[in-house]
Amino acid sequence: MTPQHAPADHPEIVRDKTGILIANLGTPDGYDYWSMRRYLNEFLSDKRVIDLPGWKWQPLLQGIILTKRPFSSGANYKLIWNEEKGESPLMTITRDQADALRQRAEAEWGDQVMVEFCMRYGNPSTHEVLDRMVKEGCRRILFLPLYPQYAGATSATANDQLFRALMQQKWQPAVRTVEPYFDRPDYIEALAGSVRRALEGRTPGKLVASYHGMPKRYLLEGDPYHCQCQKTSRLLQNALGWQDGIIDTTFQSVFGREEWLRPYTVEHVAELARQGHTDIAVISPAFASDCIETLEEINGEIRESFEHAGGKNFTYIPCLNAEPAHIEVMMNVVRENIAGWL
Repeated sequence: MTPQHAPADHPEIVRDKTGILIANLGTPDGYDYWSMRRYLNEFLSDKRVIDLPGWKWQPLLQGIILTKRPFSSGANYKLIWNEEKGESPLMTITRDQADALRQRAEAEWGDQVMVEFCMRYGNPSTHEVLDRMVKEGCRRILFLPLYPQYAGATSATANDQLFRALMQQKWQPAVRTVEPYFDRPDYIEALAGSVRRALEGRTPGKLVASYHGMPKRYLLEGDPYHCQCQKTSRLLQNALGWQDGIIDTTFQSVFGREEWLRPYTVEHVAELARQGHTDIAVISPAFASDCIETLEEINGEIRESFEHAGGKNFTYIPCLNAEPAHIEVMMNVVRENIAGWL
């Protein structure tokens, strides 16, 4: 469309839309060495993830870490890879989430909205997707990182990348980011529903709520992640109507030598087995989508740790993924944050 009263050579302007952009952590393009190396280099070079001085960290990263780790990480990705679609499960699930949210949003607002997804690391990149949305007329964009609990290394770095992408736009859209949703009643009920379905009404000896870890130092420096994880676990216990002591909050994916948030999941499940808790379930409330940390780490390494210590029954409860209750939570978050735009 050419604006009224504009000269003949005025560039075309597309109809204004409101964009909804969901963001997930990211995924390598493949599990081969070079795909893994590119992905790990981007991820581990993020100052929000590893906040060591560059002069100290980069020689180590570019040397021994990126020489060896792509092989081990690639082998783990190969175990869970969606060979049919040629992508990681995180990519498949995030696309499914975006498709389901788009269907709901278009049913409610029609062609006034555009729903897309991006990844903080890897493809589709935040820069690429934001640029496409702007070119297709999104003058307002709601940005929803898929992290229920806020952390500098997740929510904040996703927002950072969005703001960096905005810096490249000649005509910047208006942008809103959402607050963490770790204690929303609809999110807690969606988690509780997933537990009930997976356990078919029974109560395990322990339900281990395993959250992605972070250095303990980040908590002491003011990051609220640990406190929000603890509150999610407490609210989940209340929603299930369970007594105190059934849900344990733990942290996984420890990296490096400094102390991280404790207890560590892989050690805790082994200790539970040694204490006689032979029937446990594990849920990952910090992950909106199943990924390498859940499908391989929890259902592989952590399960093995439990079983090797004498555990018998290990139930992994999948992430909320594209379950209708989860999409409803996302729609509710969108409705509340998009108020005044549509």
